[in-house]
Amino acid sequence: MLEVSNIDTFYGKVQALWGVSLRIDEAEIVALVGANGAGKTTLLSTISGLLCPASGSAKFLGKRIDGLTPHSIAELGISHVPEGRRLFPYMSVRENLEMGAYPYHAWKRKEETLELVYQVFPILKEREGQFARTLSGGEQQMLAMGRGLMSRPRLCMFDEPSSGLAPRLVLEVFQIIKSLREQGITVLLIEQNVRHTLEIADRAYVLENGRIVSEGKSSELLQNNHIKKAYLGL
Repeated sequence: MLEVSNIDTFYGKVQALWGVSLRIDEAEIVALVGANGAGKTTLLSTISGLLCPASGSAKFLGKRIDGLTPHSIAELGISHVPEGRRLFPYMSVRENLEMGAYPYHAWKRKEETLELVYQVFPILKEREGQFARTLSGGEQQMLAMGRGLMSRPRLCMFDEPSSGLAPRLVLEVFQIIKSLREQGITVLLIEQNVRHTLEIADRAYVLENGRIVSEGKSSELLQNNHIKKAYLGL
């Protein structure tokens, strides 16, 4: 579904990604693991078109997407839910969700998709008319995730969806992400909660200093001594 090959990405003159390659197959959950500053968010931003790679390529469903605008990539079926939620605070829950349905194919089925999102996040239906700023942290995260689903994506990329949430809500977020795969949505996931991430992911890539240093099945990486020591505290 997604194939990234030898991507180099810079911030000005500073190189952030070095020859990064990965692939994601349909209906997989693939995790990106790494310390803060390893390049995980940079990679998602490169895939979604917020950053343009200096070299390398990215293909989605067989089509080159590196160099396309972010809205063009979104229209092809890639949704990017960034870290920090980035909601419209003085717009209602429903209005925030509708902002995610701007691709033409999604807008035509907006009401249908809204009902699906409300099934996944029932609390958003209850809060439909409230300003986003009045929601709790957990509800705001659900709203950000729901908005990402409104474009009816084939691939959804989540950047730190459990950040700042209470432990009970963290588990709920992971269960929701797991359920998306069962609905046929492919997921690329960045999370600091490495144990929970590897427990729900099919495969994972480890990024260190802008380079992929390890990859494999999540079950195998959970047994990797370097992963245990660096990310699980064992």
